[in-house]
Amino acid sequence: MIAPIGGNIDALYWSIKEFPIDRLVAIATKDKLNQVEKIKKDFLKFRIDVDEVEIEGNLWEETFKTISNIASSKKENIIVNVAAADRNMMCAATSAAFVNGLKAIDVMDDKVMMFPILKFSYYKLLSDKKMSIIRSLSREIDCCSSLEELSKKVKMSLPLLVYHINGNMKSEGLKVMGLVETEEKRGRIKIRLTELGRLLEKGYVTSVADGK
Repeated sequence: MIAPIGGNIDALYWSIKEFPIDRLVAIATKDKLNQVEKIKKDFLKFRIDVDEVEIEGNLWEETFKTISNIASSKKENIIVNVAAADRNMMCAATSAAFVNGLKAIDVMDDKVMMFPILKFSYYKLLSDKKMSIIRSLSREIDCCSSLEELSKKVKMSLPLLVYHINGNMKSEGLKVMGLVETEEKRGRIKIRLTELGRLLEKGYVTSVADGK
């Protein structure tokens, strides 16, 4: 079980009554490590091993990286438990579970709730041309002030670029997939990667949902 820590740790204790485990990976920022120490002592009574991962720097990126690494290296069933997370960690960990095809649970009113597992892979939906757009946007922070500028960088015609960004009835574009966002400024369309787009480009979104 992977559990981001930062909120009500009693909810974490409650959840393992329904989901017995033999190992917990507790991820937390430095200011929440005292809670992890308490969990270690309490779980020792139940003979549950607890590993600690300290999150430093960008919370979303490091949370995605941690969960993605565990998902890629472990073959046994993995559950992401967000019951003891604060708001930011809960959002990051839940999103990481979704895009990596992992089970995720929470506790509401002393009842364990399981989130649906998303059975898809971003990589299967991304053509080489879509990936070239993502890579180009990731290389330059200020890219791109207009679609015309991006069109030149990726050596793609403007109509084809717009198609890959917006999609159509048969094919989802990068905007619908939540990987890029656009903003109109002075009659020009500025485009940039979303947080999820940056994480995907760095490889923190795995294909575990497809059994790879």
